[in-house]
Amino acid sequence: MKKTGRRSSNIDDRRGATSSLVVGGGGLGTLVLAVIVMLLGGNPNIVLEPVVTNPSPSQPRQTSPNEDALADFTSVVLADTEDIWNQIFQEQIGQDYPEPTLVLYSGSTQSACGVGQAAMGPFYCPADQQVYIDLSFYNDLRSRHQAPGDFAQAYVIAHEVGHHVQNVLGISNQVRQLQGRASKTEANQLSVRLELQADCFAGVWANRADQARDILESGDIEEALNAASQIGDDRLQQQSRGFIVPESFTHGSSAQRVRWFKQGLATGDIEQCNTFATNQI
Repeated sequence: MKKTGRRSSNIDDRRGATSSLVVGGGGLGTLVLAVIVMLLGGNPNIVLEPVVTNPSPSQPRQTSPNEDALADFTSVVLADTEDIWNQIFQEQIGQDYPEPTLVLYSGSTQSACGVGQAAMGPFYCPADQQVYIDLSFYNDLRSRHQAPGDFAQAYVIAHEVGHHVQNVLGISNQVRQLQGRASKTEANQLSVRLELQADCFAGVWANRADQARDILESGDIEEALNAASQIGDDRLQQQSRGFIVPESFTHGSSAQRVRWFKQGLATGDIEQCNTFATNQI
């Protein structure tokens, strides 16, 4: 992916910052974040177990050149999502797009949904409309998930921004209300549809951004499709458990994630991303 373009001003860089926090054990914000992590397919115990970070207000931030380059790239991608979603909101929705803030952090950080931790991976908190990323996740994406490449990283950011779009449009709230009245299996199925729509929205961004600024380079689409495939529920469960339990999926299978990203990429139309209106996802 071409790294030229403006940098976003909506970056909250907390890397290297530490504070005296003792969290976990059932606080409301912590419980909210635990639910979000569970719906995203993670282990809620990561959030519920106590975490202590030591105060060091005078310690200067220490970052590596490689991490700084990743932070700069993340800012470029976020700016590009801002431009595209501003355009889509004006053209198709007729309202302004409220741009999210992207928080870069190291290890753990406070959010309006509770304390976020690197082990959770990137996440979006609807309570403060912010995306949270510990840049070490990109190393996991490359090494543990075998999904290298800058456009694989861009896909992750675009997916989380897709959750912000869902939140702004009221889709996320509708899903949460339905989940509150559903069985666990039905709630998981709703979560899958929400995640697949965010994948489709990521594809819409890629389509629009390439048309506007010719951002895609050779191999970029393959990187994104590989990333979507590598983090499918079926593949992750096979790797971690040795077997697959489809009714416990919360993000969708590898094939489903690839399909819906490609749907958005091919059409560039958010109207083609209604994963809730199809029987076959």
